[in-house]
Amino acid sequence: MSISTPPPLAIIEEGIPQESARRRNRTTKIRGYRPGFWVYAGLGIVLLSAVFPYYWSFLIGSGDSSTINDPNMSWIPGGNFIDNALAVVNNPAVNFWPALWNSIYSSTLIAAAVVITSTLAGWAFAKLRFPGSKALLVFVVATMAVPMQLGVVPLYILFADLGWTGQIGAIIIPALTSAFGVFWMTQYLQQSVPDELIEAARVDGASMIRTFWVIGVTAARPAAAMLFLFTFVGAWNNFFWPFIVLDRQNPTLPVALSLLQSNYFVDYSIVLAGVLLATIPLLILFAFAGKQLVSGIMAGAVKG
Repeated sequence: MSISTPPPLAIIEEGIPQESARRRNRTTKIRGYRPGFWVYAGLGIVLLSAVFPYYWSFLIGSGDSSTINDPNMSWIPGGNFIDNALAVVNNPAVNFWPALWNSIYSSTLIAAAVVITSTLAGWAFAKLRFPGSKALLVFVVATMAVPMQLGVVPLYILFADLGWTGQIGAIIIPALTSAFGVFWMTQYLQQSVPDELIEAARVDGASMIRTFWVIGVTAARPAAAMLFLFTFVGAWNNFFWPFIVLDRQNPTLPVALSLLQSNYFVDYSIVLAGVLLATIPLLILFAFAGKQLVSGIMAGAVKG
């Protein structure tokens, strides 16, 4: 009967550098990889496709009423953009500044409320065990398949009975929660927070609320930042429900800009100048929060 002896130490030590060298070579290949011409060409086409609508809007918005119908239109912007923008801002029918404040106020409040409620619900679905949790999550996700248009009539009747038509609260209250937000935060918290970490916190005497605040909120920041940005943009661009429930004296910015097209003759240079004015706050938001957006997308795309 032969007893197997462990390999000599020299052989083990000899194998370790070889394995380390192979790992370094793989890492070097990954880090040293540079995309080719077609990758940059594809990215350039995507970039141009994204930027062209803004340039087209600025091109028309810097001209006059005949620019859009001119067959010999120059691709160099004109010098009327400031005048057209002032025409939008000073138009008494538009109520630009109150509409801008209503959009900022309602979009910020809706986005913050969606992040809070979605994070709480996502933590409950992801890390708490209670009867019917899976069925309830399926029901929440299934509500995403119901079009908003189906609930417009009863929702309008409800707010009319409450006397809230024409008030900004009528567009805030129905949007305080989001089925997509609950699903997104549930999926993210399931992947980013291990159950062992929660058990360790409970062993140390932390309550569930403290565990959520210390562990859950900290882990959910990248996903919550991305959810805030997308919800803010969605609330900012929302036109259908605010157009129905608000009036001309208290509109949001998309509803106010729609009044520029209420005449028999539509001056598209002024309309597109107003569209660009409404886009500037979103560009500023993405400029300051772009890093959080990228980190949130990468955190949701990479598991572990």
